[in-house]
Amino acid sequence: MNCKCGRDAVYLRVQEGVHYCPACLSRQTERQFEKTISKGKMLEKNDTVAVGVSGGKDSMVLLHLMKKLSEKLPMKLIAVTVDEGIAGYRDRSIGAINEFVKAMDIEHQTFSFENEFDITIDNLVKNDPSIKSCTYCGVFRRTLLNKAAREVSATKLAVGHNLDDEAQSILMNVMRGDVTRMARLAKTSEHFVRRIKPMKNIPEKEIVAYAILNNIPYFDGECPNSFNNARRDVQALLNNMEQKYPGTKSNVISFYRKLPTLEEKGIIMRCAKCGEPSSHETCKACELLDKVGTK
Repeated sequence: MNCKCGRDAVYLRVQEGVHYCPACLSRQTERQFEKTISKGKMLEKNDTVAVGVSGGKDSMVLLHLMKKLSEKLPMKLIAVTVDEGIAGYRDRSIGAINEFVKAMDIEHQTFSFENEFDITIDNLVKNDPSIKSCTYCGVFRRTLLNKAAREVSATKLAVGHNLDDEAQSILMNVMRGDVTRMARLAKTSEHFVRRIKPMKNIPEKEIVAYAILNNIPYFDGECPNSFNNARRDVQALLNNMEQKYPGTKSNVISFYRKLPTLEEKGIIMRCAKCGEPSSHETCKACELLDKVGTK
């Protein structure tokens, strides 16, 4: 099959029946990236953007695209990495990140659970093998990423969530009956650095293809603690539905975005213990730290 430009195609968008050659697929990905930023008014001239980088395909492609965009829209980029303390996994991905940011001449800072929370995921699992480490890891990562962005004086925090991630999160919240998590909050706080998702409309498969076609290195190791994870079940379900009914993931997101905007009642407070933004007197991170008896 040929691309619409006449060259040999390497990728098919099944839902649309459109074939792409390497050059056209790369341009399409970059256009979608910039369109999402423009439509969402995500960036302004001279922003300082903290880019969350884990070393995986999404975050490495995000950093690459942000670097390309910075050639047209002046901004300062700072790569920030959260080290959860997972031996043989995070230390290896940080090595890949260090090489990549050096090649692109981007500042890079690492923030660890151990320094911030006096805890590592390895120790959590060692002390209690039955613990749901993904819950702790997710809460601590979000808290530390926001704090890291503040500490580097960022005006925006860019994360590599793709279309698949968005669809999974929506479906997980539906399955949990969690309306508040689905709410698109209208409130802001000086303690929150605005989080942006420039790749939220790009499917995971296209991000992988973009990384391969543009020789973007990434760490493809799998977290040793993610074997029993609800998100993986939802991911498998959506992938199966997408294969049978192309467009399922996009339709899930489209349905959600058409819902009336929900505003959570109350105000954003600061946690009485750590001072981070919270919707309750004690933030979720401190609540979990209390459970495991640290800080």
